[in-house]
Amino acid sequence: MFIRKIGIDLGTCNSLVFIQKKGIVLQEPSVVAVSLAENKILAVGKSAKEMIGRTPDTIRVYRPLRDGVIADYRVTQAMLRYFIEKVLGHFRIFKPELMIGVPAGITSTEKRAVIEAGLAAGAKAVFLAKEPVLAAIGAGVPINSCSGNLIVDIGGGTTEVAVISLGGIVTWQSARIAGDKMDSAISDFVKRKYNLAIGEQTAEEIKIKVGTALSEKEEKYLEIRGRDLISGLPRNLKISSNETQEAVSDVISEVIRVIKTVLRNTPPELSADVMDKGGVLAGGGSLLRNLSRKISESIGVPFILADDPITCVAKGTGAVLDNLDVYKKTIMSKR
Repeated sequence: MFIRKIGIDLGTCNSLVFIQKKGIVLQEPSVVAVSLAENKILAVGKSAKEMIGRTPDTIRVYRPLRDGVIADYRVTQAMLRYFIEKVLGHFRIFKPELMIGVPAGITSTEKRAVIEAGLAAGAKAVFLAKEPVLAAIGAGVPINSCSGNLIVDIGGGTTEVAVISLGGIVTWQSARIAGDKMDSAISDFVKRKYNLAIGEQTAEEIKIKVGTALSEKEEKYLEIRGRDLISGLPRNLKISSNETQEAVSDVISEVIRVIKTVLRNTPPELSADVMDKGGVLAGGGSLLRNLSRKISESIGVPFILADDPITCVAKGTGAVLDNLDVYKKTIMSKR
């Protein structure tokens, strides 16, 4: 196949692959299952995610990215190779060029790990671009204009807030608190209030199906299963949307604090632009019901949810690949 350039949103929870003229061709969980006895990769993506919390001692399920950066180099490399092969097939004439989105707060060591994992997975060259800028491009924000644009990218591992003007980041803040922290907050809440232990996947299901950032008059309910911590036996429980609001309130407060910090450090002219235009929410974590309303009420600046927020960073990688020469100077680093 004559595909030369691939864009990858390497997320803590999900990874997306973008190919020019085809759009997003792959969206899989960033999860890898490894057989410890043979030291062999058993499954990647959806099939590996289904194994979480269900494996024997001989199989370990890894999420190789933690807080948006590589926590396990070898497993990340295997995951990247799997994505490239799934998209291009085993037999390819050319090595592809990769464009990978990375958190704005990434260190030089973490950057080098991403580049080396990409090259080892079979890429000819690896370009890195900061996720807030990619998310803004993917959300349709005119980043090259001389006015200030506020983007809040809430992923699985990190929340990144940036004010962008003239194609570059003016002020930004990155906090390693996002969708994963919401899941663990829900899990802790259920354990504390009901003495019920639930798994990662159940906590995520609660967040997606009944999670909300504001308490509601008409509550939604979800029946869940877990292990009773007192009797040790399985037990069913109904959880309401207002309980999830209580569970995740601290995480949301932290996200709002990060946004306020960025706005405090923003030059006055750009602050005025943000007040006029408002901010844009992107990333999977921003899909929590009523989150844009909650943030707008807390900060006094209108916030809108981007169209299809999960795919913003991946779409941004595609736009950058189409115009590499334009973006090379402003937003990218390369090896």
